[in-house]
Formats: sequence, structure tokens, C-alpha cells
Amino acid sequence: MATRHQARTAVIGLLYAYDLGNENIASFSDEILEESKIRNKQRTFSNELFQGTIEHLLRLDEEISSALKDWDYKSIGKVEKAIMRLGAYEILIVKTDRAIIINEAVELAKTLADEKSPQFINGVLDAIGREKIVQIPVEEIEPVVLPENIELEEEVEVQKEVIEKEVTETEEEK
Repeated sequence: MATRHQARTAVIGLLYAYDLGNENIASFSDEILEESKIRNKQRTFSNELFQGTIEHLLRLDEEISSALKDWDYKSIGKVEKAIMRLGAYEILIVKTDRAIIINEAVELAKTLADEKSPQFINGVLDAIGREKIVQIPVEEIEPVVLPENIELEEEVEVQKEVIEKEVTETEEEK
């Protein structure tokens, strides 16, 4: 029986073929998985990973691009992209434990990509899905003037709403 690692390896191959322009690869996925002896639950697992990654490709590419520092997404190798897309899918959409997925992606990179890829992929996937902290300079926060008869609890709630609104506006500007 195939392991999840072997299933993910096969998914990387499918994603690689898809990225090369073979958008019909999904119709051959069962045959390709059979060649790798990926059957039963692992085949279902592989197909779900492949289909899910393709369905969320735009979001995943945006997340990966935003996590890159000093790199142009278009210049990254197709194998590395496939590994990062699968990892991002499992972290962001499937919600699999990030440490497990990052470790798996690094192991895949060690066998499928060049020697610098494992460290690069580790850094990118580690940055993906982390909550982004938005800091607003104090000078930009306008004080809220409250009526004199408002209770302390209500005042706190009003302040929270103002801060949430400002954070949302700041995020939308970016």
C-alpha cells in the first residue's frame, strides 16, 4: 500500500504536468496513480489533493507570491511551484498541521528539486497562512468622543469597533 508521501509525490507530478500546459491531466490521473501503485484510500487522497489544489490555484499563487521576498514568482521552477502549491493548499484549505506539511514539502524538495529548494520552500511555506499583524500609527487613530451618559463597557465596545474599522480600511488600502 502506498504511503501519503508517495501519494503526494504523485500529486506533484500531476501538478507539474498541469503547469506545463496539460490541463487535461486530471482525466488521466487514475492511470498515472495506478502506475505509481497508488490505490484505494491513497488514490482518493491524491485525487482530492490534486483537484483541490487546481480549484484554489489563484488564491494559492497569490499567497505564495505574497510570501516571497526578493523573488519573482514567474522565475520559480515548476517543480518548486508544484511543491509549494500543494503545501499551501494543505496548510490554508485542508488545515493540516503546518509543521507536518512543511516537513513533507522539504522532503519532497530534497528528492524532486535542486539542492537549494528545500530551504527556500521551507521559508515560503512557513510564511504562508500566518496571521498578518497590521500596525496603525497612533497618530492615524482618531479619538472617539462619547456622550457623557455612556457606560464603560459600551465605551470599550465602541473603541473596538473603531479599531476594527480602521484595520479593515488599512488592509483594503494595501
